[in-house]
Amino acid sequence: MTATDRSIELINAAAQAAADKLAHDIIAYDVSDVLSITDAFLLASAPNDRQVKAIVDEIEERLNKELGVKPVRREGDREARWVLLDYVDIVVHVQHSEERVFYALERLWKDCPELELPADAAATRGRSEEYAKSAASEAGQDGELS
Repeated sequence: MTATDRSIELINAAAQAAADKLAHDIIAYDVSDVLSITDAFLLASAPNDRQVKAIVDEIEERLNKELGVKPVRREGDREARWVLLDYVDIVVHVQHSEERVFYALERLWKDCPELELPADAAATRGRSEEYAKSAASEAGQDGELS
């Protein structure tokens, strides 16, 4: 079994929305062969809680506006460290970069096929690492000035 056309349409719209809000490391997996409850997972991350929330809000708004769907469940809103949007056909995980590294969901789903994403979303690969290096470099420069 593979992800349905509808699931792929939802994944692509969600991935583009996340990319438009500058999400990092967007990736999608077809989990339909190993899970009976959903077809696909979308993973994205951001360097701070406010951006996690902005990404989640954009995904939810875009899928509602363009495709007429609302999540059946939204979890993790309060802390905005890891927000989950459950659309039944797909599940979207938007994580703070620290949670993304700690929980490493990619390791759990690495045997599942990756879904092709829009170019903007695919271009976000490695951005978390770039951001971390940039932040470390800035912190080092600040330390040198003291």
